[in-house]
Amino acid sequence: MYPLISKCGYIGQLEIQPLISNSGNVLKLENFPGGSETFETILKFCYGLPIDFSPDNIAALRCASEFLEMTEELEDGNLISKSEAFLTFVVLSSWKDTITVLKSCENLSPWAENLQIVRRCCDSIAWKASKDELTSEDATPNQESWWFNDVAAFRIDHFMQIISAIRAKGTKPETIGKCIIQYAKRWLPGMEVELEGLRGYGHEKCNLQFSIFSGKKKESSGHSKEQKTIIESLISIIPPQQDAVSCKFMLQMLKMAMMYSVSPALTTDLEKRVSLVLEDAEVSDLLIPRYQNGDQGKTVIMTISSEECTMLDIDVVQRIVEYFLMHEQQQIQQQQKTRKFNISRLLDNYLAEIARDPNLSITKFQVFAEFLPENTRSYDDGLYRAIDTYLKTHASLTEHDRKRLCKIMNCEKLSLDACLHAAQNERLPLRTVVQ
Repeated sequence: MYPLISKCGYIGQLEIQPLISNSGNVLKLENFPGGSETFETILKFCYGLPIDFSPDNIAALRCASEFLEMTEELEDGNLISKSEAFLTFVVLSSWKDTITVLKSCENLSPWAENLQIVRRCCDSIAWKASKDELTSEDATPNQESWWFNDVAAFRIDHFMQIISAIRAKGTKPETIGKCIIQYAKRWLPGMEVELEGLRGYGHEKCNLQFSIFSGKKKESSGHSKEQKTIIESLISIIPPQQDAVSCKFMLQMLKMAMMYSVSPALTTDLEKRVSLVLEDAEVSDLLIPRYQNGDQGKTVIMTISSEECTMLDIDVVQRIVEYFLMHEQQQIQQQQKTRKFNISRLLDNYLAEIARDPNLSITKFQVFAEFLPENTRSYDDGLYRAIDTYLKTHASLTEHDRKRLCKIMNCEKLSLDACLHAAQNERLPLRTVVQ
């Protein structure tokens, strides 16, 4: 007892004898940081035996010495001061050692946070990463991102702190964006799974199924909650600059956000962010499945029987386009014209994809097709292709409905090839063929 009491204020304050006699010579230390291995090292220190400080054990020893109140008041050169000195002057000067210490802090909450070990490690990492960026502006992409893998290995709360510290150092938004993308690829395995259109399914509305596989055969509720936390955290720290991350990445994050039912505020914010760079999107990026509540990343089988229950979430794309048009109204006329032509081609191709869905109602198709003003399309070839695809998939449409669809396009804005095809298209109403 004496070696312990002489150096550990916490032990000295306990009434040792009653505790030992009542619990069979066992003194229990609840929630002791670092566990029995760390306590054994501290015992050696208390007996005057040499101990080795290393990046692997220093955080645990620093936390445990604080727990046991091993202060200078009890003895000069006690463990708090020695571990603090090693941490400050040895560990934090080395990138590799700092990474090791911060990783070990994941099992030392809340002690590592309260003693500012996590903050100091994050600041050290941020300083080294930002300093490297400033001194290597002409570096190749591989040289520029040498630290991404190390930073992407951390738990999400520690990663958030590092990104906040890096941002405070003035690091370029594009660099921060690349680091976030690297982290997402590592921790969100289902993010890069894409739907390859709506090909290959049956046309019976009561028997339409498809599955989404996120890369894991089974997910516990704890893992789903962790994935949701990661998604929400990453969305919240994406730099506001438009060129910080790609449109494709934001749409991948949007799919994950909808899969895991993240907060509506974050989802809406992401939709608005996508709308600002929508012209950079590809049709495959917009093929967002309609997830049921509670899917949360598991293998999902959706049986669709309702008229309005389409395989793809068309509403989210419609909202994104609405945000895009609202933003466009604030732009000067010349920019507006160029961008709208780009977006019209994208939406016509998207319309051709969703037209393959036998559950897509004619009203939904028509609303989406008429979403953009008529003068934004230089040609209606893409719109014609989408209408023809819809007529092919929905062969049982009445003559009235077919006429209703064909009124959407302007026959005078069809190219010669499109006109030749339409003139021989038996799916079109006779009046449209004549036009």
